[in-house]
Amino acid sequence: MNDLLRLNDVLRHRNTPRLGGLAALIAVAWILPYQLGGYAIHVVNIALVFALLAIGMGLAMGIAGQINLAQVAFFGVSAYATAILTTHSGWGFWPAAALAMVASALVGLLVGIPALRMQSHYLGIVTLGLALGFINWTTNAEVAGGAEGISAIPVPPMFGIDLSSEYLYYYLEVIVFALALVFALFVVRTGLGRRLMAMRDDPLAAGAVGAEIPLLRMTAFMLSSVFGGVAGVLYVGLIRYIAPETFNIANMFLLLAMVVIGGRQSLVGCVIGAVGLTLIREQLVDYPTYAQLGFGLVVVLMVVFAPTGLAGVPVRVKAAVDRRRGRTVDRASLQPFQPYAPTGLGDANEKAGDAVPMLEIDQVSKHFRGLKALDEVSLTVRPGEIRGIVGPNGSGKTTLFNVVSGFYRATRGGVRLNGRGVTGVRPYRLSALGVARTFQNLRLFGDLTVKDNILVALDRTRTYAIWRYVMWPVGIWRQERRLNRQADDLLARFGLTEFAQAAPGSLPYGIQRRIEIARAMAGSPRLLLLDEPAAGLNGEEVRQLAEIVRSIRDSGVTVVLIEHNMGLVMSLCERVTVLAGGKVISEGTPDEVAADHAVIEAYLGDSAMADMPLPDPSEVSS
Repeated sequence: MNDLLRLNDVLRHRNTPRLGGLAALIAVAWILPYQLGGYAIHVVNIALVFALLAIGMGLAMGIAGQINLAQVAFFGVSAYATAILTTHSGWGFWPAAALAMVASALVGLLVGIPALRMQSHYLGIVTLGLALGFINWTTNAEVAGGAEGISAIPVPPMFGIDLSSEYLYYYLEVIVFALALVFALFVVRTGLGRRLMAMRDDPLAAGAVGAEIPLLRMTAFMLSSVFGGVAGVLYVGLIRYIAPETFNIANMFLLLAMVVIGGRQSLVGCVIGAVGLTLIREQLVDYPTYAQLGFGLVVVLMVVFAPTGLAGVPVRVKAAVDRRRGRTVDRASLQPFQPYAPTGLGDANEKAGDAVPMLEIDQVSKHFRGLKALDEVSLTVRPGEIRGIVGPNGSGKTTLFNVVSGFYRATRGGVRLNGRGVTGVRPYRLSALGVARTFQNLRLFGDLTVKDNILVALDRTRTYAIWRYVMWPVGIWRQERRLNRQADDLLARFGLTEFAQAAPGSLPYGIQRRIEIARAMAGSPRLLLLDEPAAGLNGEEVRQLAEIVRSIRDSGVTVVLIEHNMGLVMSLCERVTVLAGGKVISEGTPDEVAADHAVIEAYLGDSAMADMPLPDPSEVSS
């Protein structure tokens, strides 16, 4: 009881500074208008509009990694739709605003379509082209008022409050801004945000652990457009006049500068950048050319010397101080692996010769133009088996894994999982069917913590369930608590509890390998593909790896591993398949394969066959 009371005191004292800071921030925001003149409060209102735009752009560019230069178009679509509906069609302000928000979201989905086919600067060019197209439309379309714009937009009604006063309008804006920021932070710090960040860090690995990459890209643009839509509605209600120059390329690049300088991977940093540059721009309003040159120079300097922006400076400083002081991760903090409870499925399925194979690869070929990476490869893996795939470098082993896990589409042949055809199925769908894999080169999500890496794989929520963030956030919160408990249990099983909040890249290589296997197991797979899991490990780490793989198999998971460590293969695998030149040249028990003339020739050539030493399985046996 005393321990619980002490824990409660600790938590209360830990949260007190945060609550105090939040209360102080609310107080400052509430009394701010009383300290400002008419022009100053106008500048603050404009800054809040740009802050909303920056949050939306930060969600797409910084959190999801999608280059989005069309944010000003989302802003403009909402603003013009509200203006046209209220002045031309006689709609009330708020019904028009609601329809304008829908229009902005639909345009966001439309803009997101190119992200399904292209990335990097190509996507930036396409989104910039769409923004230019919107500007051209507003300048020339009669319904948009042409170059003169649209005026006489009505004042938004609000329970008798006179929102024509910019002082009163400020309170509407600050409330909407606070709600929008809280919502965005909620998204970023829960499952959807983690999947978006995983997609940003490594879309291939994110797809392998179940992230629905195409839908996530569309979602990123939709979220960005929604924030642009909110900003457009507030801007129209504030100014009550719009013209094409508000949505020009200069403002687009100013918005980009806000996000880059503030820190595109931090929503709070985006807000700081937006507010700061809005205030600075007002001070330089008489020197527009110098202001643009200055903003451009600062952006270049930030990209080169502080790519994470102002928000990332404290983290970079802390990392530099830690390096200078020689602070390193203590490898001794790695705890022993806690074996899974055996299910007996592995032993039972080994004897069931007529059982449906877990994995069937039937005459699979994969050609890269003139190169035949795989040539009619066939193999069958029984449930509960540990199958080894070996062969010289360039023999097609990883290509075979990429075909099985959906990264490559086979040129010919087919793949079946537990009797079900899965040829050409996308990686995230295969993950849902029970396929997990690791990679030859580590593909951890470097900007996420170790625990977040595990949480991404644990969360099997479909992307279309995003509606719950608006309609049922309590359900999201409850799910987060459940996922965190599961993540803690899995980290404890793999001995990684002490590294839960560490960045994977700061940890020793052997620990990173264990994290990757733990992440693969977070999805509760039926088939686990391990691509050279022993690469770079020392002797003790290889022994621990063998123990982990056996325990995984004993829990009912079928394991297929590519490996160059022949001692590990011989001691661990029931059957071994050997590839050379993209073809299967041998298959059988470890002893049969080790004695096969074709295998020895493929590895060493005829001249060395007689001298080839057989590996000692006792070196890695548990």
